[in-house]
Amino acid sequence: MHAALPLRHFLLALAVVGVWGSNFVVIKLALGQLPPLLFAALRFTLVLLPGMFFLPRPTVPWRNVALYGLLIGVGQFGLLYVAMNGHISPGIASLVVQVQVFFTIGLSMRLTGERVRFFQWVALLLATAGIAVIVQHTDGSTTIAGLTMVVLAALAWAGGNIAAKQGQPANMLAYVVWSSAFAIPPLFALSLWLEGWGAVVAGVRDADLGAWAAIAWQAWANSLFGYAMWGWLLARHPAATITPMALLVPVFGMGTSALYLGETLPAWKLTAATLVLAGLALNLLWPRLRLRLARGNAT
Repeated sequence: MHAALPLRHFLLALAVVGVWGSNFVVIKLALGQLPPLLFAALRFTLVLLPGMFFLPRPTVPWRNVALYGLLIGVGQFGLLYVAMNGHISPGIASLVVQVQVFFTIGLSMRLTGERVRFFQWVALLLATAGIAVIVQHTDGSTTIAGLTMVVLAALAWAGGNIAAKQGQPANMLAYVVWSSAFAIPPLFALSLWLEGWGAVVAGVRDADLGAWAAIAWQAWANSLFGYAMWGWLLARHPAATITPMALLVPVFGMGTSALYLGETLPAWKLTAATLVLAGLALNLLWPRLRLRLARGNAT
């Protein structure tokens, strides 16, 4: 960690990635009572309300806001919740969804025409090897279908990143809140279509305090607190100092899943995690390390 980062700011960044990582356990617990698409719809309803009454409408074209809302709300979290509803374990989901980093880079390069650098190919190869290890060990807790849905969720997340980059919202928190308005209708519609009116009514009627707390945690801790504090930190420190902290998200995800849900961590899971995290770390840290080495050689 960069020496200029105060301890309070480091702890704040750690709290954000801790919330984001442990979030996968919260999702799994809530899915025990709520259908996944209904859960997603309720989550984004609480992101929008009451936030829209306190935050200004983003000065970004509505088409861009809508695209972000659909990609993140329906594409990323809709698919993630369906996948985690018996198709993939929380720990593995928290790891696999991080391949959004490579999708984001790929989409960005396709739009700008920039070539993929050698270290990025190596990073992608490491992460792909980690995913291949998971594919070879799919079992009752993790299936090919679940893995596929989480990879598609990562692709949707990457698309959302590109939409946000193109929109360049001045207030990212307001952008996240208002974009939720475009995620809610299709999520409710898909829930009614695929899960059925009976399941929707039963889900809302039978959900206990823990389920509603999970929805609130998803909306307010994961979305509002997470985005607001991460944006606040990025506004005060170089991205190269803050961004690598995100590598801890799957560490928290796998750790909390093992601790609270009893998810086992056999050698193959640790191997897969090591490969994926090594790829992510190489992609994030190598440019910074190379710059530091170049400065050292120059002096």
